[in-house]
Amino acid sequence: MADKDICLSEIGIRIVERRKQLGYTQEELAERADLTPQFVSYAESGKRAMRPENLLKLAKALNVSADYLLTGDIVEKDMLILSDKMKNLTPSQVRIIENIIDECNSLFE
Repeated sequence: MADKDICLSEIGIRIVERRKQLGYTQEELAERADLTPQFVSYAESGKRAMRPENLLKLAKALNVSADYLLTGDIVEKDMLILSDKMKNLTPSQVRIIENIIDECNSLFE
């Protein structure tokens, strides 16, 4: 298998995982990204390369950075997305999230 095929497959896996995490069907993701369900299916299967504008549409619909879809890396934009979500929480909810993060960090040390 060529490196390009591995990369496309990994991108597809990240798209599927994030779509399922958000509870979207392929059809719902396609609608949110203004793409066809067939395109989403091909992207998830890793059988087809995407034009940059379509990758950006998917990233926006999945509320992640294009970097995350391409590489699996969490970049500053992903952190900003998370920060924006936290703005709607109460101070006590933010402290709970902080404690969860601290616990996760201690588990993985």
